[in-house]
Amino acid sequence: MPPKAKVTKNMIIDAAFDIARTAGAENINARTVAKKLNCSTQPVMYHFKTIEALKKAVYAKADRFHTEYLMCAKSQQEETMLGIGLNYIRFAIEEPQLFRFLFQSGFAGNSLLEMIDAEELAPVLSAMQEAMKTSMEQTKKIFLPIALFAHGYASIIANNSLEYDEKLVASHLEQAYKGAVLAAQEGIS
Repeated sequence: MPPKAKVTKNMIIDAAFDIARTAGAENINARTVAKKLNCSTQPVMYHFKTIEALKKAVYAKADRFHTEYLMCAKSQQEETMLGIGLNYIRFAIEEPQLFRFLFQSGFAGNSLLEMIDAEELAPVLSAMQEAMKTSMEQTKKIFLPIALFAHGYASIIANNSLEYDEKLVASHLEQAYKGAVLAAQEGIS
């Protein structure tokens, strides 16, 4: 009799991530993960004492996936900020289940305003800071209104309440960006 295939912690996280991506994080449980891995629930519960712990691991993987997505511009924008903003909105279109899990489920417990100082946002802010040649403080002042603006668009689109028109969205995002830059230059917060 051949030895049983070993189900690793990473395999479980990957399977749960796929479930979150296709069916929504609310469908992550020991049975759905075990079914995806074609195993019993025992390995799932061995590696993760609670489903909450598994969802935290999946959230971290989704967050890394999102950051990589943001940093991989699909179109060349004059401004890095605009490219990242459009990628944020595209993520909501292409990965609506992950977008809802990351930004609308309340799972992380952080508000968008609290995320400005999160370690996970550092690569995005650093890229923007470098592109704009500003201090980190100025970068954050510019980033926040753009992030709130892009999040609003992305949320409406992810919930099927608006058709995506890239030219229109890019135009609006550019206007918001110019306003945020002007406000930061004038010292308005």
